[in-house]
Amino acid sequence: MSVTYKRVALIGLGLIASSMFWGMKRGGLAGEVTGYARSAATRDTARKIGLCDRVCDSAVEAVEGADLVILCVPVGAMGAVASEIAGALAPGATVTDVGSVKRNVIEVVGPHLPDNVHFIPAHPLAGTEHSGPESGFAELFDNRWCLIVPVEGSDPDAVAKLRGFWEGLGSNVEEMDADHHDLVLAVTSHAPHLIAYTMVGVADDLGRVTDGEVIKYSAAGFRDFTRIAASDPTMWRDVFLSNKDATLEILGRFTEELFALQRAIRTGDGDHLFEYFTRTRAIRRGIIEAGQDTAAPNFGRATTSNE
Repeated sequence: MSVTYKRVALIGLGLIASSMFWGMKRGGLAGEVTGYARSAATRDTARKIGLCDRVCDSAVEAVEGADLVILCVPVGAMGAVASEIAGALAPGATVTDVGSVKRNVIEVVGPHLPDNVHFIPAHPLAGTEHSGPESGFAELFDNRWCLIVPVEGSDPDAVAKLRGFWEGLGSNVEEMDADHHDLVLAVTSHAPHLIAYTMVGVADDLGRVTDGEVIKYSAAGFRDFTRIAASDPTMWRDVFLSNKDATLEILGRFTEELFALQRAIRTGDGDHLFEYFTRTRAIRRGIIEAGQDTAAPNFGRATTSNE
């Protein structure tokens, strides 16, 4: 693999940024990688573990001379970061992001950027429930999808170069319109996270089930809700506030489906339940056939797991 960008700047040093750094090192995709995080403690941790070739004490310092700048901060912080770094961006540089929402990012980042840089939003569909600079690993993006969302007037060569970069990190890459992206992610990620948060919250509020019982008997399915609900609170707060319309649309559909299932249970309509569960089971098979999860029992977890 050859160097795709001479200098890459990572703004924000959490799970995605740290995984990108290790992936860049694995693939030889960058000549130098600079990094910046708002928290001094995060910067100290990054230096301690060798995350980035150079950890800077300001975002402006990190982006100077970079030909690729990647915004890896929560969606709600991206506008302020774009405003801060705009004057220091090198002419011809590409500015991209890894946010889970695209229309809002385009609206809050785009106006701050000078005309002589390429703004190409992107979203790697990869992650874990862990966060922070020590949580990253080079294989995070392998065989996962990265969606590139070019804005109006995006330079095709710059888009192609960014596509090659993500492919070098191990991703499958597709291009998508911003609004369609936000609707798709509301279905596949945003609404499921909100439902998981809700289910865990219900268990927490239900006085007739003790905390000990919730923990002790969670292998029945609740455990997997808790894994999703353990995700970074700041990131997910910003996601829901930034993708409000699409998330509310999908939650409305979810509520309708839930009412239909309630009615089937109340009336003893076993045929409806069986047909519904058969249809949804087929979706799971499709995900496994596409290589996006494992068919191993218990999601491939070791039976002696200490989690």
